[in-house]
Amino acid sequence: MKDIVQALNLSTKYTDIQETIQSLCTDHPEKVVFSSSFSIEDQVITHFIFSNNIPVNVFTIDTGRMFAETYAVFGKTLEKYNKTIKVYFPDNNDIEKLMSEKGPFSFYDSVENRKECCYLRKIKPLKRALTGNDIWITGLRGEQSESRKKINIFEWDENNKIIKYNPLLHWSTEQIREYIKTNQIPYNILHDQSFPSIGCQPCTRKINEGEDFRAGRWWWENNSKKECGLHS
Repeated sequence: MKDIVQALNLSTKYTDIQETIQSLCTDHPEKVVFSSSFSIEDQVITHFIFSNNIPVNVFTIDTGRMFAETYAVFGKTLEKYNKTIKVYFPDNNDIEKLMSEKGPFSFYDSVENRKECCYLRKIKPLKRALTGNDIWITGLRGEQSESRKKINIFEWDENNKIIKYNPLLHWSTEQIREYIKTNQIPYNILHDQSFPSIGCQPCTRKINEGEDFRAGRWWWENNSKKECGLHS
């Protein structure tokens, strides 16, 4: 698999995103998926896929804790493109058990509790969504964190046994915003209110000037890598 990923990184080095995604769909029919959180990056990729009618299966994970503004982007995206976005929810038994035993805010008590909540609300549904597929398209960018600067356009995700494609890895925030503006793509207005990274509502705050891109995620944790486990 390492050889396949290396070959993809080499063969797509000079192809644009649209061409690369179309090629992936040709080589892996019905096996290419894109996970959207309706972030500003994900909206760019959604536009590439939907405006060009590329047969990628687009999905989102609804954790049950999303901002109202995120749902608004979801709705506007459906209206603009008239395409289907499949929704995956956490297992109701998992959430009922968690809430009954630990209450609604157990994630504040410890890193372990927070990771448990992320696992049940995000990672388990993601694994269901990725099962049986070959390529997972993401909106990861190098600017987002130090760890993300070290990844490649194509990578092998050992946890999910899938090839991960990160088409916007080297895009800057300015490039993302300009593309959104030029193509009149719906985006989350929280991005204009100092929310560069938007996740669940209780676990996300706006950042202050000079703070790290992901400082607003799990803001009460001082020594965390600021990841939920989706992209470990």
